[in-house]
Amino acid sequence: MRTAISSLLLKRPRNLTQALAMMRNEGSLTPLAGCTDIYVNLQFGTAGETRYIDLWPLEELRGISADKHTLRIGALNTFSEIIASSLVRKRVPMLAAAAREIGGRQIQNRGTLAGNIANASPAGDSLPVLAAADATVVLVSTRGERRIPVTSFYTGYRKTVRRDDELILAIDIPRIDGRQWWRKVGTRRAQAISKVMMAGVKGKNLVRVAVGSVAPTVLRLRKTEQSLAAGAGLSEALHVLAEEITPIDDIRSTAEYRRRVTANLLTAFWNQID
Repeated sequence: MRTAISSLLLKRPRNLTQALAMMRNEGSLTPLAGCTDIYVNLQFGTAGETRYIDLWPLEELRGISADKHTLRIGALNTFSEIIASSLVRKRVPMLAAAAREIGGRQIQNRGTLAGNIANASPAGDSLPVLAAADATVVLVSTRGERRIPVTSFYTGYRKTVRRDDELILAIDIPRIDGRQWWRKVGTRRAQAISKVMMAGVKGKNLVRVAVGSVAPTVLRLRKTEQSLAAGAGLSEALHVLAEEITPIDDIRSTAEYRRRVTANLLTAFWNQID
């Protein structure tokens, strides 16, 4: 049954300072921006939250910029803006590739990078890219900023370290020295929730691999990375991989299918990246 609008509270701050004060003073508020997930939950009556804060008008949370060392993407930058950004395409082409496969054009126009991060689904398409890129989530509150590596941001299924009074300000991605790789496996290339997706970076003495939808959170395959970086053969690395992932059966796929596809993706990454 659709959630009754009369049961909901929506706060609408005029700027970031006011938003942070509301987050501190108004009790638990759920940040709302592109609403590509929240509106679906409200439509089907599955939303657990009833108190929201609308961040969409806050320009302080937008902007894509870069210096010599770091690319910064604002919390409210949409996937369409990420796709269009020459800075993103140059510095993190695997993120632009992932953004192109997130929903359709309407979702890309409204969905935000911070929303994908905060939603904390292991099927979030941007998350393996950010994990493989060693990205950092920049949180802000009235107490100041806090920087958390994406690989430490998630504590469990749909759970994060973000405190109730904090908002995601931006995502910082350091310069990546190496070839980048991204693949998504789903019922369709886009407009479908991922069954498995993988992002990888391979450079001189550098291997990073992250995968989604095979564990309660996005997963950096640290042991598999170490195995490959140490010169192990692909067959040995695949055995290590099998011990690192914990896929489940669900409505979209089976655990066995996800295991086979993850192994195939690692093989493709290793063979296709020089």
